[in-house]
Amino acid sequence: MGLDYLKRILTAKVYDVAIETPLEPAHALSVRTGNRVLLKREDMQEVFSFKLRGAYNKMAHLSPMQLERGVIAASAGNHAQGVALSASRLKCPATIVMPTTTPAVKIDAVKRFGGDWVQVVLHGDSYSDSATHAFALADEQALTFVHPFDDPDVIAGQGTVGMEILRQHQAPIHAIFIAIGGGGLAAGVGAYVKQLRPDVKVIGVQTVDSDAMAQSLEQQQRVTLNEVGLFSDGTAVKLVGEETFRLCQQYLDGVVRVTTDETCAAIKDVFQDTRSILEPAGALAVAGLKQYAATMGLQAQTLIAISCGANMNFDRLRFVAERAEVGEQREAVFAVTIPEERGSFRKFCDLLGPRNVTEFNYRMADSKQANIFVGVQVGNRAQADELQARFNDNGFQALNLTDDEMAKLHLRHMVGGRSASAEHELVYRFEFPERPGALTRFLNSLNPGWNISLFHYRNHGADYGRILVGIQVPPVDHAEFEKFLETLGYPAVNETNNPAYKLFLR
Repeated sequence: MGLDYLKRILTAKVYDVAIETPLEPAHALSVRTGNRVLLKREDMQEVFSFKLRGAYNKMAHLSPMQLERGVIAASAGNHAQGVALSASRLKCPATIVMPTTTPAVKIDAVKRFGGDWVQVVLHGDSYSDSATHAFALADEQALTFVHPFDDPDVIAGQGTVGMEILRQHQAPIHAIFIAIGGGGLAAGVGAYVKQLRPDVKVIGVQTVDSDAMAQSLEQQQRVTLNEVGLFSDGTAVKLVGEETFRLCQQYLDGVVRVTTDETCAAIKDVFQDTRSILEPAGALAVAGLKQYAATMGLQAQTLIAISCGANMNFDRLRFVAERAEVGEQREAVFAVTIPEERGSFRKFCDLLGPRNVTEFNYRMADSKQANIFVGVQVGNRAQADELQARFNDNGFQALNLTDDEMAKLHLRHMVGGRSASAEHELVYRFEFPERPGALTRFLNSLNPGWNISLFHYRNHGADYGRILVGIQVPPVDHAEFEKFLETLGYPAVNETNNPAYKLFLR
């Protein structure tokens, strides 16, 4: 298939709906990586992703008869919105088949962009089910199928991103990083860039659990994945396109695999530089750029990442914030076993030193030892290893859980339960100004004669830290404890008679 993609891209019809997005410097990322990092802001398109380029170019090349008859597409995300907007602009009837599990916000977005020209059909539990149904409807009703990636006109439309990059930055470029799902964007950009600037590296980026293109390139044939990770749903493709695979084989210099945590860290990086929130697929290129620059030891190079989408589900932000620090290697998570005796808690805090504690979960287990789940802010992975060694050297057995998926997803929320050993326990909620070292200062203010039997704290980035503490205070010490609360200076709420505490913790 000797398609002349250079000509196809130069003559692509995308600017009736797409804008030429800016190529912006990411100042903070540049400083941190030691390179000049530029972001190609495809998240600024009207549908918040690059997908409308390929969809519109495909539909704009259809004959008047094909447009009058109508088009059909299968998508649960950005491609659906691109087809919908294109249908409205071209006054072409469009059927969009979406899985029944598609969130209402995405269905509403498709209807909003397409207006009266779009009909949404909900079918099946997955994209594969929807695509199969869409192909069947296309045959039955003689509709033109608009593929999300494996079509020369779609690929050429996406390739205009590469055309803009080379026009906007004519100075040397070390590498361009591109998220890959089915491969349409990488194929189009690679085909254009490599024919005009073969010195520029074109690097694809995939998640470790949705790496169909990486595996296909390694095995030199298209590989079908049994399962794909869904966090980066915009790139969750089991089988890449036939044409996109051919072009990526020809033009890509490699594929970088990134983790969920690295993707979350990249979302935070872009937010700090632009105040925009990318979806996971939209931030993959940034995550790949950071990993590649660190691995290759790059300095003073120009690196470009295509921020290709910003259709973020709001309810994912909690997860992203939770995992971003670990992905940036700024937070280390440990399970530490300490003796259940007076003074050991304070000794543990002394070992933490001036480091900021991001999370602290503890529940008395028995009379001999205590297990603590703690998150600590670190500068890099080496500092986490040093801290683990420090715990162990001082008699506190420490297990590094920073890369333990179960611990990060579930265990941190499950530390606790009832304790038969927590005699005379009083439970209080405290608030204190969230400053570095504030938690350690709070712990040091506690009377060493009272044993801490429960402790829960998590830094949520708010102005005030909130902790739940169980303290074993014998009845004869209650008056002294009341005086302690008065002198502490932090707001305190007695939760000892809270019915939820009685049900789950007492």
